[in-house]
Amino acid sequence: MATFGHITPERCAQLAEELTNAFLRREEIGRRDAPQYLTYRVTDPYGRLWSIGPATSNQITPSKPASMWQARCSGPFHQTPVLSARAVVARIRDFPA
Repeated sequence: MATFGHITPERCAQLAEELTNAFLRREEIGRRDAPQYLTYRVTDPYGRLWSIGPATSNQITPSKPASMWQARCSGPFHQTPVLSARAVVARIRDFPA
């Protein structure tokens, strides 16, 4: 879990907007009043379930402050590197069947 101030309501809104623009169905899990604990459950075009959450503070590179999201899929198991909202959504959308 993230324990830092990089995950803001605005950054969560940006991720939600990217998911909407990619036509990916999502569900928010967690606390909106504490965005660092908010996780998104996303269904990709092939019906696979992904979990998107904030990276931990030691995973965030100061040279890439927008790269703060990480996605995991359990079937087949895949974990993305720490990416920006746009890049993590593109990775999920384009992940091969």
